[in-house]
Amino acid sequence: MSELLLGIDAGQTVTKAALFDLSGHQRGIGSARVPTLTPRPRWVERDMDAVWDATTSAIRAALASAGASGDDVVAVGLAGHNDGAYLVDAAGKPVRAGITAVDSRAYSIVDRWRGEGVAEQALPLTGQSPFAGSPAAIYRWLAENEPTNWTRTRWVLFCKDWLRLRLTGEVATDATEASASFTDVRTQTYSPMAFELYDVPGIVDRLPPLLGSAEKAGEITAEAAEATGLRAGTPVVTGAHDVDAAALGMGAAGVGDVSLVMGTFSINQVVSDQVRLDHRWQARAFLRPGQWLNMSTSPASSSNLDWFVRTLCGTDAARDEAAGKPYAFVAEEAAAAVTQDDTDPLVFLPFLYGSPLDLGAQAAGGFYGMRGWHTRGHLLLALMEGVVFNHRWHLDALRSAFALASPARLCGGGAKSPLWTQLLADATGLALQVTDTDEPGALGAALLAGVGAGRYGSLSEAADAAVRVVRDAQPTESGRDRMARRWTEYQRVVAALLTLWTESAG
Repeated sequence: MSELLLGIDAGQTVTKAALFDLSGHQRGIGSARVPTLTPRPRWVERDMDAVWDATTSAIRAALASAGASGDDVVAVGLAGHNDGAYLVDAAGKPVRAGITAVDSRAYSIVDRWRGEGVAEQALPLTGQSPFAGSPAAIYRWLAENEPTNWTRTRWVLFCKDWLRLRLTGEVATDATEASASFTDVRTQTYSPMAFELYDVPGIVDRLPPLLGSAEKAGEITAEAAEATGLRAGTPVVTGAHDVDAAALGMGAAGVGDVSLVMGTFSINQVVSDQVRLDHRWQARAFLRPGQWLNMSTSPASSSNLDWFVRTLCGTDAARDEAAGKPYAFVAEEAAAAVTQDDTDPLVFLPFLYGSPLDLGAQAAGGFYGMRGWHTRGHLLLALMEGVVFNHRWHLDALRSAFALASPARLCGGGAKSPLWTQLLADATGLALQVTDTDEPGALGAALLAGVGAGRYGSLSEAADAAVRVVRDAQPTESGRDRMARRWTEYQRVVAALLTLWTESAG
């Protein structure tokens, strides 16, 4: 068998492991779901050992589906969700359950920081304003509310760093992850001023050392080899935040390149070689030193459709799933509802799980303008449009500071729908391209491993060798006209409700 690269993409609910050859063709994949726990309101946690067990299962499944052995794998790369907290003690054991990025227990810390001016100071220093899921906010909350656990903590890790610790026994992180809270936005290294600003007790000694994303960070241990089926001694690179890995895996890793992810989060990002700051996006370190990934995001994308289907359409969803055509009824009914009649007042606000920062924490999801003649197809189309408009909301923010190159690359669950992709192109005016992998995060992680193992000379060479465009969507004149009018209605509803949300926040 030809040489294989293993990419591990550890999301907030599912961990995937995929094997790719050096041309980027996927040869095998495995995945495992890790249940999230909500023991108290606002808490979203996961058992850290369960996250590791899911990863071992996914790796073994990937090897089996590829018909490969651990000897075929030349290097391993990791990507994972950023923000949140995975704490380990001096023995490398979990201190408590891992905390995901959508956990909002630290909202009161962030509110306090906003009142004290900390958030305003954080932007020019770290490149972003803290939110409830930011590492700094969570660490401060833990230090104040779980002092025994905080005292026991030797290392504060991100999800992928926890998994690499289990694979190699080595502690490290990279700048794409570390730039979530405690690095200087310009130097991209740990900042004593950030330590002082957030005032988290003992944080300096708990942060892991920084290595390059494609740098070798360790080797598979004998224990990890026994658990995963990989060969002991296989090199493992540091890896990256999953959105950086996805940008690489979509071939959108050059300066000015734009990539969008329609998943749990609405992720809209552009690579730059200059620092430009605004509260509406996060300027975080990119895979190459001296470059930044400017991310305007909110937890408000295709997960809204998942909720709708899971909650209201179980029978149809099960039928389509059994027929091997998941969500086929969604595509059919939503397409039938598309007309040039854009006087329909039906609008969906996609804020079931959160909203853009500038709308405030009280912004909520829902339909506005429902009438008795509306069908399920009208609701589905409005939901798709609402998600699309939320992406436009973020892209318009980025457009105020960056020239967004077109075509942009698109991935995530929404990218599987030609209708949704076309609505997004018409709403944003960007030509969109979908590539030949459903797992750009895992592919990006694998390409980092390939660079670290010397199989590619650079990130650009890796992307050129491994990424292919298979479908695109061009904005159409009629579609742009229709979506422009619908966008006006969407903005009108958001503006009206913003007053109510602001009053609710007190």
